[in-house]
Amino acid sequence: MKHIVLAATLGAFLTAGTAAAMAAPLVYTPINPSFGGNPLNSSHLMGLASAQRTATAFDAKKDGDGGTDPGTTPGSSDAELFIRQLQGRLLSALASQVTEAIFGENGAPSGEIVFDGTIIKFNKTLSAIELEITDETGTTVISVPRLQIN
Repeated sequence: MKHIVLAATLGAFLTAGTAAAMAAPLVYTPINPSFGGNPLNSSHLMGLASAQRTATAFDAKKDGDGGTDPGTTPGSSDAELFIRQLQGRLLSALASQVTEAIFGENGAPSGEIVFDGTIIKFNKTLSAIELEITDETGTTVISVPRLQIN
């Protein structure tokens, strides 16, 4: 009887030992780069999110009863959308030119850029870059501190 119990116990240990040898630990690997995943996944995940998104900025406009009114979306024609996109690109190109004039390889210590009734004056000092933007609504002064490396 002792031999049967010993053989059964030995068989149980051998079976448990082989099962433990075949098991591997579970390792969680995040997909989303916001949570430590591969940064190359970001554009793919943004594409998936954009494809699933049905709401637009125009849906934020509320009608009288508090709900959205999709029939009254202003500026939703193709021509108006094209004009808005074109204005955005032109303003972006203008901002790039201003940035190049201030910070570029041949950046000037001070200067003035004029376009369509808007005047941008800039002056680089040791501690800041001062911008003065003048248009038909008034003058705005912006002072951006410069990076000081010791």
